[in-house]
Amino acid sequence: MGRPSDYSPELVALICARMAEGESLRTICKAEDMPDKSTVFRWLAEHQDFRDQYARASEARAHALAEEALEIADDGRNDTYTDEDGHEATNHDVIARSRLRVDTRKWFAARLNPKKYGDKVSSEISGPDGGPVKSEITRIELVAVPVPENLGDQ
Repeated sequence: MGRPSDYSPELVALICARMAEGESLRTICKAEDMPDKSTVFRWLAEHQDFRDQYARASEARAHALAEEALEIADDGRNDTYTDEDGHEATNHDVIARSRLRVDTRKWFAARLNPKKYGDKVSSEISGPDGGPVKSEITRIELVAVPVPENLGDQ
C-alpha cells in the first residue's frame, strides 16, 4: 500500500497531534504511513476544519519549541570535559551548538506564535526633548482676486 492520499479526520488528527508535540510537517510527511506534504497543503486549502486544527497545532508546536529551548539551555552535561592532563575544560563547541539550537527554536516559536513568543514592538511619538506633542490648527483665508477683463484677449 502506498502513501495515504484520501482525507480522513483520523489522519488529520494524527498529523496535528505530532505537530503539537514539536515535529515539523516535513518530518511527519517523510514517514511512509503519512501523506506527501503537497497532499497536506491541498487538504489545508480544501478543508476549514483541518485549517483550524492545524492553526491550533502550530500554536502548541510553538509552546513545545519554547519548552525544548528551556531544556537545552538547562542541560549542561556536556559543557565541560576532562582534558588529557586531568583538568576540567570548557567545551566551547557544545556550548555554541546549544546556543544555536536555543536561538533557532526561539526564532521559529516567534514565527509560529508571534503574539506569545515574538518581540514586543511599540512606537511612541513625542515632542521636542521628549515632551508632549503639540498640535496646531492653522486657518487659511482665501481671498477672491478679480481677473482683468482684457486677460482673455491674449
